[in-house]
Amino acid sequence: MKLFVPLCSYFLLGGIYAPKVLSDSPPLQDVCPMAAQGERKVFMNGFLCKHPSTILASDFKTLLLNHAGDLNNMFRSSVNMVTATEFPGLNTLGLAMARTDIAPSGVVLPHSHPRASEMMFVHGGSVVVGFFDTKGKLFQKTLGEGEVFIFPRGLVHYIFNYGFGPSTTFSVLNSQNPGVAGITHGMFTTDSDVLEGLMARMLKFGEMGLSDNNTAGLPWTF
Repeated sequence: MKLFVPLCSYFLLGGIYAPKVLSDSPPLQDVCPMAAQGERKVFMNGFLCKHPSTILASDFKTLLLNHAGDLNNMFRSSVNMVTATEFPGLNTLGLAMARTDIAPSGVVLPHSHPRASEMMFVHGGSVVVGFFDTKGKLFQKTLGEGEVFIFPRGLVHYIFNYGFGPSTTFSVLNSQNPGVAGITHGMFTTDSDVLEGLMARMLKFGEMGLSDNNTAGLPWTF
């Protein structure tokens, strides 16, 4: 009986402080139900690696974020996400990158990344960014060149160009396949009147002069 309490404490602490390697790796896709035994083939939750003898320095370089995206659309914005699919050097590193270009009064509508947090660096221009936690609280900031903001994993967030010129941001996400869950695109078609109305209300940020974290009278509240 004297050994019972120390033994229980040992197992409890062991469970709490067990090495991370004992836990499962995060999934790289939305769903992955197990195939029946007769149907099982080789299917990687990721990509096969090159043979070490064929790896080159060029595998770790990309120019995919070198150019601005096309802003000729109703949102006046462009997001270029680069994952391990496009950039082989990212495979197994748990990283992805993105470039976002936004014209004046342009927006990136509310969306989330189910498998990654996002760290965004403002390269040029001025933007309003924000995200909602699971209780609906808004965390919002106006950012200028050189400033950084973080969007926590899975939380709905948005970006709006608050300046008079184009804005550019670069992001790093901690998954090689972050995924994008577009809130409005999941509910409405791109030519929906509701979607256009939502975008128009977001553009009222400048007129309303919202202060940081002020949730009163949000422009997309119906």
